[in-house]
Amino acid sequence: MSRNDQVKQLVNSDEHAISAWKLFFSLPILSWALYDFANTIFSSNINTIFFPLFLEHAIGGDAVMNQIASTFISYANATASFFLVIFSPLFGTTIDRTGKKKIWIIWFTLITVAGTLSMGIFAYYQLPGLWFNLPVSLVLVIISFVIAKFFYHSSLVFYDTMISDLATKSQLPLISGFGVAVGYIGTLLGLGVYPFVGEDRYYIAFLLTGALFFLFALPLFFFTKEKKKIQTGAPGSFFSGYKDIAATFKEMKKYKAVFTFMISYFFLNDAISTAIAMMAIYTKAVVGFTTGEFILLYLVSTVSSIIGSFIFGYITKAVGSKKAVLYVGILMCLALLIGSVATAKSMFWVAGSMFGISLGAMWVTSRTYIVELSPENKRGQFFGLFAFSGKVSSIIGPLLYGSITWAFASYGNLASRMAMGSLIIMTFIGILVLLRVKPSRELL
Repeated sequence: MSRNDQVKQLVNSDEHAISAWKLFFSLPILSWALYDFANTIFSSNINTIFFPLFLEHAIGGDAVMNQIASTFISYANATASFFLVIFSPLFGTTIDRTGKKKIWIIWFTLITVAGTLSMGIFAYYQLPGLWFNLPVSLVLVIISFVIAKFFYHSSLVFYDTMISDLATKSQLPLISGFGVAVGYIGTLLGLGVYPFVGEDRYYIAFLLTGALFFLFALPLFFFTKEKKKIQTGAPGSFFSGYKDIAATFKEMKKYKAVFTFMISYFFLNDAISTAIAMMAIYTKAVVGFTTGEFILLYLVSTVSSIIGSFIFGYITKAVGSKKAVLYVGILMCLALLIGSVATAKSMFWVAGSMFGISLGAMWVTSRTYIVELSPENKRGQFFGLFAFSGKVSSIIGPLLYGSITWAFASYGNLASRMAMGSLIIMTFIGILVLLRVKPSRELL
């Protein structure tokens, strides 16, 4: 290569980098990414950290009761996922019929914020009486969590689909990676509530998280635009979307690659969603972390997620979405294996960092692969179906985990290790199914 060619290559590389950063910080894309920032605060603070720690504080106490607390956490997550299974496919068909996404994101975000604030109110005020042999306030916190989690995940069906309105197909991996990276930076801000919470004032975490979610969702409300869709034919009712879904399943041969990946994603997401929900109580009860040590571990995992999501945006563009998802699956399998056998805190620091990288990267690679495999006129429906697949797995995974901890509670911490080991099997199955995905050229 001549010196002039080298200079031209460097100039083109610099121009490409500058162009990418201009793209990232354009107002619509930055506003879209800030919603990832906002909803990740909810996901980390409520789903992963403070709700599990609240239940451990309220129910746990010894090795056996910690397993019972794990079961409550698992079943609460499974309940929210059950309702998502019912509704998420309908959300996808609504997008395809109307093209409307932002209005649904706004309403679902407001309901999520209200549910999160309710968790804080009921955790603070100790109401008299018992429901199902549990304190009324505790039951109301759990119910509020189920509502908040349901509407949080429902908003993501519309939010994820909105990415295709923002840029060209070649830019999607970079934007997806940028959004996830910004999201995990939101996690860092979310962890800032911990000094106000201490060891037992979890209501403060719930109230502050609801406020932060609302605040950082506002840019998307005001500064993003969606492509206008020309309505074709009769709009139909909301529940008529089930007919579209049934018709799509009848065309499985035509969209075989999408459905095969949906099965793979089912198993991969099973491991991810369950591990996220159980991470806090597992590290405290099984590995022996204090609350402060877990917060620090989660901070390190979050930084790993930021790095992983950003790097995997470029890896996906370089090697393709399928190979990128495969690499992430292998990394996640190794992380779960180390975590399930960890006898020292140092081993779990390694596992937590590896899982953090794979977690951030999975959202980047899978979201991009869905866009790559699905036809444009059914993209919203396929995002709904993938949410459907993910939420079915979010029932099965926590139910399996919770049932193992319930059945083997008398064995103490061994029950949790067995439950964590079941996630390795799920990940391995997901990898095997992924290898069978063969994209149809005419649909790309």
